[in-house]
Amino acid sequence: MNENKPGASQNLACVFCRKNDDCPNKYGEKKTNEKWNLTVHYYCLLMSSGIWQRGKEEEGVYGFLIEDIRKEVNRASKLKCCICKKTGASIGCVTPRCKRSYHFPCGLQRECIFQFTGNFASFCWKHRPVQIITSNNYRDSLPCTICLEYLEPVPTYNILRSPCCKNAWFHRDCLQVQAINAGVFFFRCTICNNSDIFQKEMLRMGIHIPEKDASWELEENAYQELLQHYEHCDVRRCRCKEGRDYNAPDSKWEIKRCQCCGSSGTHLACSSLQSWEQNWECLECRGILYNSEDFQKAKKHTLPNTNSVGLTDCLLEESSPKLPRQSPGAQHKDLLRQGNKFRKEVSTIMVELGFQIKKKTKRLWINKANVWNSALDGFRNQNFNPSYTIEVAYVDENDNFGRERPGSKQEFLSLLMQHLENSPIFEGSLSKNLSLNSQALKENLYYEAGKILAISLVHGGPSPGFFSKTLFNCLVYGPENTQPILDDVSDFDVAQIIIRVNTATNVADLNSVVNECYNYLELIGCLRLITSLSDKYMLAKDILVYHVIKRVQAPFESFKQGLKTLGVLEKIQTYPEAFYSIFCHKPENLTAKILSDLFTVRTLSDVQALGFWNSYLQAVEDGKSAVTMEDILIFATGCSSIPPAGFKPTPSIECLHMDFPVGNKCNNCLALPITNTYQEFQENMDFAIRNTLRLEKEGSSHYIGH
Repeated sequence: MNENKPGASQNLACVFCRKNDDCPNKYGEKKTNEKWNLTVHYYCLLMSSGIWQRGKEEEGVYGFLIEDIRKEVNRASKLKCCICKKTGASIGCVTPRCKRSYHFPCGLQRECIFQFTGNFASFCWKHRPVQIITSNNYRDSLPCTICLEYLEPVPTYNILRSPCCKNAWFHRDCLQVQAINAGVFFFRCTICNNSDIFQKEMLRMGIHIPEKDASWELEENAYQELLQHYEHCDVRRCRCKEGRDYNAPDSKWEIKRCQCCGSSGTHLACSSLQSWEQNWECLECRGILYNSEDFQKAKKHTLPNTNSVGLTDCLLEESSPKLPRQSPGAQHKDLLRQGNKFRKEVSTIMVELGFQIKKKTKRLWINKANVWNSALDGFRNQNFNPSYTIEVAYVDENDNFGRERPGSKQEFLSLLMQHLENSPIFEGSLSKNLSLNSQALKENLYYEAGKILAISLVHGGPSPGFFSKTLFNCLVYGPENTQPILDDVSDFDVAQIIIRVNTATNVADLNSVVNECYNYLELIGCLRLITSLSDKYMLAKDILVYHVIKRVQAPFESFKQGLKTLGVLEKIQTYPEAFYSIFCHKPENLTAKILSDLFTVRTLSDVQALGFWNSYLQAVEDGKSAVTMEDILIFATGCSSIPPAGFKPTPSIECLHMDFPVGNKCNNCLALPITNTYQEFQENMDFAIRNTLRLEKEGSSHYIGH
């Protein structure tokens, strides 16, 4: 394969399209094999319907053998282009019974779609895939998020919408140029940086994403300075004899960077820091933070004076606020001056955490009837890496043939969270705290629970939703800055002691309670001399703090260490407001609109069936069906709620000629039946969803029963 010198191939025509244009963005690279006097556009060659790459990359032209190219040219010479009416139409529409053939440039002109993935399918203008949105709330023009020129937000051939950010619109030409420059490793949604969902949709809609590095990465060491950490001690009096630039990891002379700006540093010893995990701000950032309006307000919330506090105050007082740890990234100091608390949506934080996940996969063999133990075996395996992409295969220990079937990762993580919520390492009814379970401590299950929870969140698992506010505050602000309340006590006897202490009306009654519970109070270290009735508030507080916090100190520290996996705990402490909603509250109830917006329409679907689908969702929301919104989502995805990180892949629906719906949880795809009447559609949907979920539940109950 000999490439032409610059300008030498300008007048040589492609053997497929017979055009001499040299436009890599439109037709791909133009190359000539001088030995065989053969010139081709890369895309013309790639999309031709009757040729396959049988050689190695360096053989022939891009791995297509010369003899195969000649055969394909000969085949195409007998086919007439339905657009320009000339022979040589090597590309045909893949839709069954469609006989249209065309040249690649003609297809572009007529707005055909060419998919540069899989079997490299081509679709004519009548059968091309389209983007369908259920409702268009955009009345005004919106800017293309690449070129910023305004466009009409209606999906057409030339206007595409991001599948992950519904307010992001693009010109097709802008996307194609961006894809060629960025390559497969850097081509992402310009709003949320999602790559998997975004690239899959763009490939479906005919955007070519070359498997190459980004153009801006080809310059050697172009961004080398960005990889350097700031390593200099900036305190007024540096104590290190080796100098301000000396950095010795895991010692007192390790350099810690400012957690706010990242552009100042200190040796641990120079700022009297006991460990690298302690927070440290430089003088400038500290002054900005402590003078901010938010910090001044926070200082007013102090713990109550125990001498004047009442019963309600003692039991219901929230923990004293502590300034949240700031994001460790290189934040601009002018944001600090504005009192910015670095608020973010939890979905955005999940996307950032998701960047750690590598494309390398790790398969977990899961017994669906014994999810917890099989998951523990997988996560404890020495070859398991939490940053690898998780693949799930379901196995049955009673299957003598050892067969396995592909499983849904998000269904697996949902089952895992359900088990964790009801496991003995937590106690309480709705809002749970850590329990004290000696066997779980011995088996290191608290650490494993924290680790599994962190992995689940980053890999697209559901919201926990069962943490008490007290447990969450302990994780964010520390146990020493958290005051538990009576609702945190799940032990009935202990709760009765606290109530009796607080309801004592005189010193004699209070001493009577203390005498009755003398052994217990002495055991937990809360025995105190009662001199006045106001001592009851401090006694009640001591019992609360011991039972809810001090008693479970070892489990808590172990659980916290596990939650540090993949940097989840650090994000929780940085953005407590965002994480509070998913840790302490169940997800919002699903509605017809939420599900309708959640599911995208796959290719061209039956219009009547889609109408039945929207009517069915409304009927379910109105209680006119035997199933619930959650049942539908479980049937299609294995999850009863939308995970904080969203679904991967995006849930979709398609319409097929069959009697009953089919849920593919691995692909989050729901196949709708095509029926003659809506009544038949609803009956078939109800029957399939209700019975499928019932059989799955019975299978799980059967295991537990045995």
